Amino acid sequence: MSEVKVLEGKDLTRIERIGAHSHIRGLGLDDALEARKNSQGMVGQRPARKAAGVILQMIKDGKIAGRAVLLAGQPGTGKTAIAMGMAKALGEEAPFAMMAGSEIFSLEMSKTEALTQAFRKAIGVRIKEETEIIEGEVVEVSIDKPASSGAASKSGKLTLKTTEMETVYDLGSKMIENLNKQKIQSGDIVTIDKASGKITKLGRSFARSRDYDAMGPQTKFVQCPDGELQKRKEVVHVVSLHEIDVINSRSQGFLALFAGDTGEIRPEVREQIDGKVAEWREEGKADIVPGVLFIDEVHMLDIECFSFLNRALEQDMAPILVVATNRGITRIRGTNYKSPHGIPIDLLDRLLIITTQPYCEEEIRQILDIRCEEEDVEMTDEARDLLTKIGHETSLRYAIHLITASSLASLKRKAREVDIDDISRVYSMFVDVKRSTQFLMEYQEQFMFNEIVEPDHDDSFMVE
Repeated sequence: MSEVKVLEGKDLTRIERIGAHSHIRGLGLDDALEARKNSQGMVGQRPARKAAGVILQMIKDGKIAGRAVLLAGQPGTGKTAIAMGMAKALGEEAPFAMMAGSEIFSLEMSKTEALTQAFRKAIGVRIKEETEIIEGEVVEVSIDKPASSGAASKSGKLTLKTTEMETVYDLGSKMIENLNKQKIQSGDIVTIDKASGKITKLGRSFARSRDYDAMGPQTKFVQCPDGELQKRKEVVHVVSLHEIDVINSRSQGFLALFAGDTGEIRPEVREQIDGKVAEWREEGKADIVPGVLFIDEVHMLDIECFSFLNRALEQDMAPILVVATNRGITRIRGTNYKSPHGIPIDLLDRLLIITTQPYCEEEIRQILDIRCEEEDVEMTDEARDLLTKIGHETSLRYAIHLITASSLASLKRKAREVDIDDISRVYSMFVDVKRSTQFLMEYQEQFMFNEIVEPDHDDSFMVE
């Protein structure tokens, strides 16, 4: 008989991915909304960050809705970083929807439907409901297993206590299964929803803090509850209007949320949902949480989308719209007219415009230090000075790309730190935009579909 091999699986509790803006923790402002020099992953751009902080404070206070903000600046000046900082500063509860301008051009749904869905993703509904719960410290869990597999199902008893009382509850097979899944043991503080039977582990009791010599960093200690075991508790759920739309638009709408196959949603469904949410607001069961919709590369939208945005911003339930662009005076997509940032003048008039400035050499050095720490790369001071100089002469993004590449080069020679030689090596391997353009100018005849006119015929095309 052949031996059956069983692959061992690792229990992954969290997967962390280092992204372009994973180091951003907030806008880096103090209580007076003044921008700190270097805080929460944000460096420089102090006037822009302060302006974003003022907008953020008005959003938190609920004083503005249906407003639009434009982040305008050169490429690589931190526009998306400021938007990410706003998202982090808003917190987990406030909805923050993010999209690129080119995302709406899809064959699956119309442009206006894609924008409508994006708008409704950025509008949250805080629903309040009262439920009966049992909350206490687990004293004992006893489970009686049947003698044979064909006998009756498992049964057991759960003893819970508060500072004032102690009660024993009978357990069915479903509750026993939930307890085993949650790995509940004596000394845990738990809450049990009476309606659904859902068990939530709040943490370990302070009285059991010395049961073991060592505890994991994720172990949370809480006080033993006081009063009665059975309580009425107000539970708050925050869902977006788009999630409610999807769930109500089809028979298995909840599964469509996970699959991403939402499709077009009929206007009648949205009208009914808006009416129901309005009723909940009047009855005090729900509140509207206006969030933020961030559209990057907004110049990619066409004239139809801009007309839709003009109308959508005037609606009662409209989120804060934050758009970003790196274009100057350019053609509005879908027309032959030119406009600042490629946005029509009537929409520009509605926007609060925040400008970003290029980073100085000192700020580039600080950003590179943060990225080295985020990517867990040890680098000598001389190498950082060289990388800062490269970032100042080429671009910040190019310098950031060289961090991990130079780290791999140093690992190959079994070094602990990245040195100048590693930076020089990857600098010669990966060219920046200026060197690539210079290469194209020298060897343009050897490339296909070359449209650059020779300098003898026309001097209008020049590369510095």
